[in-house]
Amino acid sequence: MTKYVFIVLWANDNGDGGAFALYSLMCRYAKVSLIPNQEPEDRELSHYSLDIPSNHIRRAQRIRHSLEKSKFAKVFLVFLAILGTSMVIGDGVLTPCISVLSAVSGIKPLGQEAVVGISIAILVALFCVQRLGTDKVGYTFAPAICTWFLFISGIGLYNLFKYNVGVLRAFNPKYIIDYFKRNGKQGWVSLGGIFLCITGSEAMFADLGHFSVRSIQISFSCLVFPALLSAYSGQAAYLSKFPENVGNTFYDSIPDPLYWPTFVVAVAAAIIASQAMISGTFSIVAQAQNIGCFPRVKVVHTSVKHGGQVYIPELNYFLMAACVIVTLSFKTTEKLGHAYGIAVVSAEIITTHMVTLVMLVIWKTKIWWITLFYAVYLSIESTYFSAQLTKFTQGGYLPMAFSVVLVIIMGTWHYVQKLRYQFELNNKVSSDYIRELANNPNIKRVPGIGLLYSELVQGIPPIFPHFVSNIPSVHSVIVLVSIKFIPISKVALQERFLFRQVEPKEYKVFRCVVRLGYKDQLGDTMDFENQLVEQLNKFIRHEHYILAAHEQVLADKETEPVSGQLVPGRSSRVHIEEDLQQQVDSRVSSPTGSIRSTHTPTAQSNRSSSRIQMVPPNTSGQEEMQFVEKAKEQGVFYLLAEAEVVAKQDSSFVKKAFVNYAYNFLRKNFRQGEKVMAIPQTRLLRVGMTYEL
Repeated sequence: MTKYVFIVLWANDNGDGGAFALYSLMCRYAKVSLIPNQEPEDRELSHYSLDIPSNHIRRAQRIRHSLEKSKFAKVFLVFLAILGTSMVIGDGVLTPCISVLSAVSGIKPLGQEAVVGISIAILVALFCVQRLGTDKVGYTFAPAICTWFLFISGIGLYNLFKYNVGVLRAFNPKYIIDYFKRNGKQGWVSLGGIFLCITGSEAMFADLGHFSVRSIQISFSCLVFPALLSAYSGQAAYLSKFPENVGNTFYDSIPDPLYWPTFVVAVAAAIIASQAMISGTFSIVAQAQNIGCFPRVKVVHTSVKHGGQVYIPELNYFLMAACVIVTLSFKTTEKLGHAYGIAVVSAEIITTHMVTLVMLVIWKTKIWWITLFYAVYLSIESTYFSAQLTKFTQGGYLPMAFSVVLVIIMGTWHYVQKLRYQFELNNKVSSDYIRELANNPNIKRVPGIGLLYSELVQGIPPIFPHFVSNIPSVHSVIVLVSIKFIPISKVALQERFLFRQVEPKEYKVFRCVVRLGYKDQLGDTMDFENQLVEQLNKFIRHEHYILAAHEQVLADKETEPVSGQLVPGRSSRVHIEEDLQQQVDSRVSSPTGSIRSTHTPTAQSNRSSSRIQMVPPNTSGQEEMQFVEKAKEQGVFYLLAEAEVVAKQDSSFVKKAFVNYAYNFLRKNFRQGEKVMAIPQTRLLRVGMTYEL
């Protein structure tokens, strides 16, 4: 717990936790992503830059360069992120089962079948209310969980002082050594059960988007940890007098007057623990999808105030079905505990490795601190993991089976997405094609704006000429749109659209990269269209603003007073052309159209800049913006490629299996692109194309 609360929580990505948040940190700082869609402009985003101390340390630079050059390191990093996420999703199945089942088992008169039935009913009800969102479901969480911790700490202190306060001597490390000496191998095996006392930390990190680091640290240090120590110490004191009650210690140790109130609070706490794990699972799957490691699913943002609160209908029903099946199959918390422990400790070991890498490359911590962190926590977690493996045949195989299935799904999707992007990059169309298109009298222009979607962020995608060859017409304004998720949690709206114009300019073809963080969504179709056209007009205004400024300054510099006469100033013209070109080249084509200069301004360049600010947009800019607005009024149409992917004939059997069967099965059985983007069917045009990967 100390690892997560005081160290790992600080390795968050703009307030988000989980394996993919750690992976996104690495991708942002080092070029370790398998999909080569990084652009220099991305580093200009508000949330992209990192506060990195000790920039001059050579060790971190060497490690970063080694990671960027090593294909194995890139694959291993994404594998760790996928495996860690798979373990947490497996935890998302097991936590509701074991939490609710253990709470309901306190009803003494009922038999095991009744306990299982009630537990399933509670689980089904819990998953049915997920669509309301954590914001609405969680109104009673804070008072219920505070009441729970007060109950267990009070009962623990009561048992401690009533039965045997001497159990506090167990805090002496000497007793740990004595315990293993006395019990030998059996003591080591017992660590598997002991580990269940500290579970929940990996869920806390995955669910970080709902809270702040400081709030977790304060609540853990002042409430959670003292309450747990009191509760476990009290149970130990009770068992020293009644060792025969070890099977149901918690409920047996409750004083009779508090039994039913504690039972009610325990069920509420179990539901809250399950809710936290379910919410964390939704969050990390949404992150995985946006980074290209999970098939398309519908992600619903359930809160306006809190961006991290999401709901995924397909995943919700999958978790509900899995929880019901697991509860019916295992029936007791003892068997579920064997499965639960392996999932938790595996996720913690993966987190230890990834945080160590963050320390080395990003934090640039002193090497002896990194060595101490890695050696201490990995040795402890590996010991617990080895103890958990002794329970593999008794239920521990379940999270492993979940993980294998999820790793295959996510790994297959990411692998083929990488191949698809590489295919488009290798087969992108030359800009000469647009010039030929502009001079082709057989290509007709139809009214409206055509949005052609592609994953390619550089150049013209190969699907564009395929559209034109099948339908020999193009809209009056064409925007080649690429939805790009970059490794940060959020992108400000004013920085989201990155435009470039394709020559010839009079043909009205634009490249647009829509940059989203893994917590951002495109939103409503009408809102997206309005935002895109608004930012496109800002880009056009800025481009003509620069052009008009350039022309006016050149006109002013054509004649300069030399010895009282007006003579052509060729050298001055060359100078101002270079000066303006440097400004144009150094700016970022952001929606705000800001100009950034990378050179130290001289008196002359300052005068030039003052002239630039006084130049109004020229009339052609106004005409072009009016043209775009008119095209929007005539309709915005969406052009989507139905790209079938197949492996090349000479590919290996394994590659054909993943590409031709596994990936295509996932693509056809998960949501299609137009459903994820909520595109109106009446304005959608799809053209098929086959990619040979």
